[in-house]
Amino acid sequence: MARFSVVPSSYVYLRRGDAVLLQLRHNTGYMDGCWAAGAAGHVELGETAAVAAIREVREELGLALLPTALTPVAVMQRTDGTDDPIEQRVDWFFVCDEWEGEPEILEPRKCAALAWFDLDALPDRMPEYEREAVIALRDGARAQLLMHGF
Repeated sequence: MARFSVVPSSYVYLRRGDAVLLQLRHNTGYMDGCWAAGAAGHVELGETAAVAAIREVREELGLALLPTALTPVAVMQRTDGTDDPIEQRVDWFFVCDEWEGEPEILEPRKCAALAWFDLDALPDRMPEYEREAVIALRDGARAQLLMHGF
């Protein structure tokens, strides 16, 4: 049996009423030109998914969050959809309804814009696996297990 890597990531959707904050990716080499979670990134060695989520919000948007501000929406296991993927990904999706301050772009080399999108009017250019997570959020899901690419 072939070995593969598992890549863990955390995603945070700030929510205001029925809208979520998304960032327009650019210069990253992955999904550039797509709207994606307001803050997201890999879970680093020694971090939990929630700690990584809080760190990413601070680094990318300049907001400080308490762990209790995060509500898990879904966990997704996914691959690239091929018969022989070299990696699998495990993604934790969180929503946050409370924070202090206004989100700002702190990584302009990777983020071209921030915008609020109604949960019923998501942008066309969005990673499909993230669209699945945002739809789960819109539909009231909590801590749901999702799979993508299998």
